[in-house]
Amino acid sequence: MTHFTHLNEKGEAQMVDVTEKSLTQRSATARGFIHMQAETLRMIIAGEHKKGDVLAVARIAGIQAAKKTADLIPLCHPLMLTSIKLELIHIR
Repeated sequence: MTHFTHLNEKGEAQMVDVTEKSLTQRSATARGFIHMQAETLRMIIAGEHKKGDVLAVARIAGIQAAKKTADLIPLCHPLMLTSIKLELIHIR
């Protein structure tokens, strides 16, 4: 059976001690998809949506999500981020 480091011998959740862990370079990739009407996408791309610059807000929200990962995922250690790259694309 696989040993899960975030569970103690009683099967209870625990934070892993990373004191002795060496510094490493890490990378993570996340993807999400939003489905919308073609007209909504057209308005967003043209900057005509009544809610303003939807893509700017999405970009800021994505950056905030990356910065808050340790707050949002249980038992996740906070890591210093050196860069966040966010790419917004549309697929027709």
